[in-house]
Amino acid sequence: MMLFLIIILSIYFATILLLIYGFSKIKNFNSIGLKPKTAFTIVVPFRDEAENLPLLLESLSKLNYPTDLFEVILVDDDSDFRFQTADFRPERQRTGEAFQISLIDNVRISNSPKKDAITTAIPLVKTDWIITTDADCIVNKNWLLTLDNYIQTHKASMIAGAVTYSGSNSFLHHFQQLDLASLQGATIGSFGIGKGFMCNGANLAYTKSLFEELNGFEGNNTIASGDDVFLLQKAIAKFPDKIHYLKSDNTIVTTKALNNWKSLFYQRVRWASKTTSYQSNFGKLLGLVVFGGNICLLFIVCCLLFRIGDFYSLLFLIITKSLIDFILIHQTNQFLKTKTQSFLISSLLYPFFSVSVALYSLTGKYEWKGRKF
Repeated sequence: MMLFLIIILSIYFATILLLIYGFSKIKNFNSIGLKPKTAFTIVVPFRDEAENLPLLLESLSKLNYPTDLFEVILVDDDSDFRFQTADFRPERQRTGEAFQISLIDNVRISNSPKKDAITTAIPLVKTDWIITTDADCIVNKNWLLTLDNYIQTHKASMIAGAVTYSGSNSFLHHFQQLDLASLQGATIGSFGIGKGFMCNGANLAYTKSLFEELNGFEGNNTIASGDDVFLLQKAIAKFPDKIHYLKSDNTIVTTKALNNWKSLFYQRVRWASKTTSYQSNFGKLLGLVVFGGNICLLFIVCCLLFRIGDFYSLLFLIITKSLIDFILIHQTNQFLKTKTQSFLISSLLYPFFSVSVALYSLTGKYEWKGRKF
């Protein structure tokens, strides 16, 4: 039994070490010295976000970017309380420096509301570049300027960016940030070793022509989630050299942490449910390795609780796994400008949470935005 644990955790250790190396290979890009010339359309699918949308739009109104070079399309996915763009009047709107905001209704054609929302918006896009983000996000003032400067200096057709949480000083919010940091670290690290397979739709840019060449979400629109990951994997399979990760302080998008464990569990189930449909073999393998590492840690914790096996050997395995996890998470949080807090207790709770999410995602249903999937 001990030999089996050592083998699995050795594979896990080597894999995370590879991601740490990949993370360091992606260099920071913060150039904003070029004159902006890229036109963007920011697409925001939403459902019942009347409280959050004004905050997103306010942050967009503060962008250090010409307002004639970007527009916003809000896609309402059957909200109970309809958001009115006429109610939004930030300073730049009042002074006549307005960016265009369009509000349209989602046209449902598949099992995925978010994919449908983006597909509904595409025919209205007049710019070369599309950016998707979420209604509960806040963007950096140099978000578009940095993206523009990157596009001008790199041959890219799709650009993935970082997402972090804003939240309180509660354990729940610290736990979410640690979990997100591990995902962001794996994302950046996988791009660094040329095996990119994951991104976040709250900060994803791509050309309209790329979307059309890939036939949009065709082939995976029966899966409720994955508007970001599946599109990325299709793009990498067809145009690997044109899919980039932009690691920049200026392009980190901030989203709200969830306020209860049930919502967090269902959100992670939603994310995990698409893993088996990955086109990326590396993504599937990484998911299996991480699952194996967490199963081993869960087993070790149970052995320690019930005093089964050699105490010091088991403790050494826990410390080894926790150490390699901490390095990846801490370097990611340093980039995200977020503190690594509550790591010890979170690292002990996480295997139980992660394994429960993984197993439930195989057979269970979940709720999201008032709907059951």
